[in-house]
Amino acid sequence: MLLLAFASVARAESGIQVKAAELNLVEEVYQLKADFEVNFSQAVEDALNKGVPLNFTVEFELNRPRWYWLDESIASIQQQIRISYHALTKQYRLQVHEQQKSFTSLAELKAELGRIQEWKVVERSQLRKRYSYEALIRIKLDQSQLPKPLQVNALTSKDWNMESEWYRWTLTP
Repeated sequence: MLLLAFASVARAESGIQVKAAELNLVEEVYQLKADFEVNFSQAVEDALNKGVPLNFTVEFELNRPRWYWLDESIASIQQQIRISYHALTKQYRLQVHEQQKSFTSLAELKAELGRIQEWKVVERSQLRKRYSYEALIRIKLDQSQLPKPLQVNALTSKDWNMESEWYRWTLTP
């Protein structure tokens, strides 16, 4: 009975949560810095360790709220992150664009997956000083990139629902 209680607690902790996010102005460009807490379910971890590559999408939006109409979209961009495990070298790999990093442990990989730094998202010239803007960020597992047999399993199982809530904060230039 104690084992069942522990298993349900472990399952509840799987997923992704945004811990913090901020925009910093560097040379006339706002750069995003964000930290996520990444906890894989057992099914996701097993698939990764068996060589199934996982693709994550980081989404960022910057809007100017308007009381009289729909919010004005200033920026809406995505970043693709691919993680994989290579049994021959016993290394985990994380790829963002053409940059690739290797890790010897899953904990190191999750720590790096959960850290976004210096992502150039919007130029200062796109923002006006007298307005406040709403920034939003989230990260999610792209289930459409999974192999077809796993896509069916992902649709019916909560273990594959790896998606953070939208994290919102206000930016005043």
